[in-house]
Amino acid sequence: MEGLDSTRAFLRNVKRIVIKVGTAVVTRADGRLAVGRLGALCEQIEELNYQGYEIILVASGAVGVGRQRLRYRRLVNSSFAELQKPQVELDGKACAAVGQNGLMAIYDTLFSQLDVTSAQLLVTDNDFRDPNFRKQLTETVKSLLSLKVVPIFNENDAISTRRAPYEDSSGIFWDNDSLAALLALELKADLLVLLSDVDGLYSGPPSDPKSKLIHTYVKERLEGVITFGEKSRLGRGGMTAKVKSAVCAADAGIPVVITSGLAGSNIIKILRGERIGTLFHRDAHKWVPVEHIGVREMAVAARESSRRLQAISSKERSKILLDIADALQANEKQILAENEADVAVAQQAGYEKSLVSRLEMSSEKISSLANAIRVLANMKDPIGHVLNRTELADGLVLEKTASPLGVLLIIFESRPEALVQISSLAIRSGNGLLLKGGKEAKRSNTILHKIITSAIPQSVGEKLIGLVTSREEIPELLKLDEMIDLVIPRGSNKLVSQIKASTKIPVLGHADGICHVYVDKSANIEMAKQIVLDAKTDYPAACNAMETLIVHKDLMQSGALNELIMELQIKGVDIYGGEKVSTLLNVPEAQSYRHEYSSLACTVVLVEDVYAAIEHIHRHGSEHTDCIVAEDSEVAEVFLHLVNSASVFRNASTRFSDGFRFGLGAEVGISTSRIHARGPVGVEGLLTTRWIARGTGQIVNGDKGVVYTHKDLTQKA
Repeated sequence: MEGLDSTRAFLRNVKRIVIKVGTAVVTRADGRLAVGRLGALCEQIEELNYQGYEIILVASGAVGVGRQRLRYRRLVNSSFAELQKPQVELDGKACAAVGQNGLMAIYDTLFSQLDVTSAQLLVTDNDFRDPNFRKQLTETVKSLLSLKVVPIFNENDAISTRRAPYEDSSGIFWDNDSLAALLALELKADLLVLLSDVDGLYSGPPSDPKSKLIHTYVKERLEGVITFGEKSRLGRGGMTAKVKSAVCAADAGIPVVITSGLAGSNIIKILRGERIGTLFHRDAHKWVPVEHIGVREMAVAARESSRRLQAISSKERSKILLDIADALQANEKQILAENEADVAVAQQAGYEKSLVSRLEMSSEKISSLANAIRVLANMKDPIGHVLNRTELADGLVLEKTASPLGVLLIIFESRPEALVQISSLAIRSGNGLLLKGGKEAKRSNTILHKIITSAIPQSVGEKLIGLVTSREEIPELLKLDEMIDLVIPRGSNKLVSQIKASTKIPVLGHADGICHVYVDKSANIEMAKQIVLDAKTDYPAACNAMETLIVHKDLMQSGALNELIMELQIKGVDIYGGEKVSTLLNVPEAQSYRHEYSSLACTVVLVEDVYAAIEHIHRHGSEHTDCIVAEDSEVAEVFLHLVNSASVFRNASTRFSDGFRFGLGAEVGISTSRIHARGPVGVEGLLTTRWIARGTGQIVNGDKGVVYTHKDLTQKA
């Protein structure tokens, strides 16, 4: 976070700060004092003191320091024979008495070097039961702070009357974390900082790379969900004690930050408003709504709901889709109103026309979407469909069946209808779904998501489809390879490339939609005109729109090329030429043959023959969709056979490369991958396979008693 945002605005009024430094911060792994870290802490306090902040320090580490010193003294003063005997553990109260003296000596020395005066105040649990003590404590601290003196508090463990001062959790406070919270309340502090040996509160063990730092603790959402170890490395508290103390202080109105004391400037960074550590604040639920769940929890919920979806009958799954189709049409006015607001904002922001075009919804689009969903609903149920059936041996039958992938993450730009198509395909294929749309379609996506999830019965759960609203959550999503089974990006080359480079999760999609139409010398020119115009102008922003027109050189001499270009220009298409065409026709030269215009513009290229056209497509294409217009069947078959794109057409517009037009009901995207689904991806592309064997007690036993038949029973399935 840069600067002050709403969650850190309270810092403007902070003056009095209680800082608690943990044992693991002030001591090294061997128990000795970490003088360098203590020095850095004192330097921060000196700077804050100079800036006018009132600093109260709660210092841990006395017992550890005392134990280290007494062990050394025992080693020096013991005979060799005494050292061979079992060593009795040192008395904790003695350690506290010795260590407190040494700890304060270090603080006094370090602060003196910085021209800061410190004072020691030792307290016990029983002290706070006396109202007069509490009143005197407040007056003393007030006086010290007015003199720019730093009060240093610690529990007086040496004379504590608690039966087991390192284990007993009864009383007013039970360790220095709870003492710090108590002092913050008693002395009316504006901020409590608990310094630890980790950066803050994590969603799991800090050592686990999958654990995430929680920047803002929302008790209503996280209480009882996060677990952590009970003890710190050296002290009594650990993260459990810190969180408990932080929640107590925050509920009473004092903001708390748990952060690392190992870094040399974290306290100053907190006061600058930087997003350091974990913030506890009683208004945190207003900043992070309780109903908002993290992306990991969202993925878990989607998987659980998908399992319930798979468990219901095919008829029930079909009914969900039919209910969604009805709900879309019933809420058409609301959808269009939200979409119009998105379009207005996009236009005002100066977005490109092609993006605005992809963003727009209409009554016709909603009707078309609803009809496509009904087609899906009436399709044969793909889940559990037997792809082949084989008798392995007598009484042992193996089936290869279609099975849902699990949880899909779809990241898409602009097109709100993509949310509808993808959601309906996920339901038909039994998959859980996480959706992240572009900010330009935020309102459209929100209303569509609400309508769709409202039609999902409680027996499945509306969390089957999660809508991710923050762009900042995408990197975290892409790390959930154990939760998410497939990522499908729908958008720009840049978007797809970034996602492929940022995740271990399999990615299905295409980076470019550079589609070609090759007009052979044998083409019917009137047919060619219709196909070329449709491929370019029907929906220029679509990924299956023609970007390059390849023309046989003979059509230049016959005048057919001029006719094709004239038809395009009449429709408002800007023409860019290849190296030859730009000179021959006096049009601007294309900057690159591998360019997706996504608008009313295209490149025109002349070639010697069909083989040159194929070579151009292989070199500059994106293996999306390519077309030949030719009457010569031999030439056409060469093109269809050799062009290795996901979709290859003869005498048909590239715009047919679409899931709905292919009869898939809808599409989740178009894939140019050579693994798994290719071309428009419908229900089948969202399925994997499972092997199911049914036997009658067979065992392998070195294959001694098995007679393999491997008989194909697929037709009998």
